[in-house]
Amino acid sequence: MAQALGEDLVQPSELQDDSSSLGSDSELSGPGPYRQADRYGFIGGSSAEPGPGHPPADLIRQREMKWVEMTSHWEKTMSRRYKKIKMQCRKGIPSALRARCWPLLCGAHVCQKNSPGTYQKLAEGPGDPQWMETIGRDLHRQFPLHEMFVSPQGHGQQGLLQVLKAYTLYRPEQGYCQAQGPVAAVLLMHLPPEEAFWCLVQICEVYLPGYYGPHMEAVRLDAEVFMALLRRLLPRVHKHLQQVGVGPLLYLPEWFLCLFARSLPFPTVLRVWDAFLSEGAKVLFRVGLTLVRLALGTAEQRGACPGLLETLGALRAIPPTQLQEDVFMSQVHSVALSERDLQREIRVQLAQLPESAPGPPPRPQARLPGAQAIFEAQQLAGARGGTKPEVPRIVVQPPEEPRPPRRKPQTRGKTFHGLLTRARGPPIEGPPRSHRGSASFLDTRF
Repeated sequence: MAQALGEDLVQPSELQDDSSSLGSDSELSGPGPYRQADRYGFIGGSSAEPGPGHPPADLIRQREMKWVEMTSHWEKTMSRRYKKIKMQCRKGIPSALRARCWPLLCGAHVCQKNSPGTYQKLAEGPGDPQWMETIGRDLHRQFPLHEMFVSPQGHGQQGLLQVLKAYTLYRPEQGYCQAQGPVAAVLLMHLPPEEAFWCLVQICEVYLPGYYGPHMEAVRLDAEVFMALLRRLLPRVHKHLQQVGVGPLLYLPEWFLCLFARSLPFPTVLRVWDAFLSEGAKVLFRVGLTLVRLALGTAEQRGACPGLLETLGALRAIPPTQLQEDVFMSQVHSVALSERDLQREIRVQLAQLPESAPGPPPRPQARLPGAQAIFEAQQLAGARGGTKPEVPRIVVQPPEEPRPPRRKPQTRGKTFHGLLTRARGPPIEGPPRSHRGSASFLDTRF
């Protein structure tokens, strides 16, 4: 498994830098009034037009047609051809179709269908003053250079306010977590507010349960799992982090809680989300392991980070040229971490957690590994939630007026002739006959 990650990194030099959304919490003075927005909506970004690192238009068109075909027959494709969906997610969902594909992948369309009118009631109702004040302070920090979130009174910040408020009312025991802000903002860039809300619900409750609650118990567990995987896959990097005192909770929560929305160029963020919604939390671990290797994978890089501050700086300052979507995602998917490996390590670390840990114990069994598991769970829940199927009853009724046979039937030793005679005649009193009982055959229930 360690060989799959390797220690060396070779990057092509012809890839273009795309820093349109590096650091969504950047406190800049604000965009100029005449600066052009790139193709993702970031003002002054460098990806207004497809560059050499982007696929040609005909290839994008082919992918769009494949996705249109798959989404048009979603249940059939999910039940029979899920591998095709996973491969297309790894290649990247066309941006024009993410509004159609993301709710299908995470099962938000089922939640919206089963709870009609719920979001409108939550969005229109009064929010908890405690959470509303905190949410209001965080709105301007979410992608301040994106055209949707520039104005405090614009539809972006107002939609974000409604979605986050609706979640605090939908799950008052969990409330609001600041990391939900960038997640909901990315969803709102591609979806209307109601669908963005249900996608946020699915991410918080199905993909990453225990991440955004008041105790964040699942984050602590995944931090230990990540360090165990790092010790197995990158032992030299793990040793360096141990020596300089950099624990996983110093850098991992920002990566995992925000789904890397604050740590990667925006085109790469979208590719990570495509794979995450398709395959589940193991994609987050693969991305995190890849970032650590890019920052500290060589002896020269580790030698340049003798202390804690230098090491944290290296983890947060990976050159954007090394984070371009195609090359970076190919490295992510090459990490030898399967769902079975992840679940095994989770069980090991769960058994080692101290009983005195604050908050409720983590429930990793509640986390579903991607779109296929969510689809199967929803199908099963739909079957159980409907009317209870009746046991089939098969009743054999003899013909009312049987046609006279052309030949004299051979009835000797047969029971069906006696069955017809008994059914047409009046009821017979007394004990049943001793031959193979035709009456019991009439009342057979399967």
